[in-house]
Amino acid sequence: MENSIKLYHGSTKIIETPEFGKGNPHNDYGLGFYCTESLELAKEWACINRSGGYANAYIIEMSNLLVLELTTPEYGILNWLAVLVNNRTFYISSQLAAEAKEYLTENFLPDISMFDVIKGYRADDSYFTFATDFLSNAISLRQLSRAMHLGELGEQFTIKSSNAFNKLRYIGSEPVDGDVYFLKRSKRDRDAREQYLKHERKADRKPDDIYMINILNEEMKRDDSRLQKNLPI
Repeated sequence: MENSIKLYHGSTKIIETPEFGKGNPHNDYGLGFYCTESLELAKEWACINRSGGYANAYIIEMSNLLVLELTTPEYGILNWLAVLVNNRTFYISSQLAAEAKEYLTENFLPDISMFDVIKGYRADDSYFTFATDFLSNAISLRQLSRAMHLGELGEQFTIKSSNAFNKLRYIGSEPVDGDVYFLKRSKRDRDAREQYLKHERKADRKPDDIYMINILNEEMKRDDSRLQKNLPI
């Protein structure tokens, strides 16, 4: 990883000094400052409506920071999902989904407390729908993995520790036109949902597909080779 990285944070306001310990503890990766390496995505994330916002830019010095990358093969989709369901509050639609949440947090949840930075998928409305469908046994592990790339919804770079906050330097803010970027944000989300409903939810079931019910019944663990075989190449 590079010694320094340029990051962007989309917001309805200018944030010159992000504060450690502030924010929503029920975000994807818990309490932290959520950024992206993509300026375009930050502009979309800034626009929760047509009022627009700001793309705040920073440089972070990465030397001596411990980074957890949840999209790498070392961790994988179920580790990401375990972190997500452990932090998010959401409606659990069935007993199976409740058992799935408990099993994932007990067997696939990495210890994130030691990390300064977490990188992983951004679980906005679309991604979270895909994740909860998997918990409810509506889609397979293979389908969930493919769905994570629909619409190119992007990855987020979450600053967690006080050490990482101290290495973050503000370099400026750019106003974002809500009339332009709210529409882009809405279209990206809509495209992902449409692709998902058209392709993944209706995809033919394969004989070796693994569903959440299989993981539960067969008590699959993180190192189970069957899980790796069910991920798309």
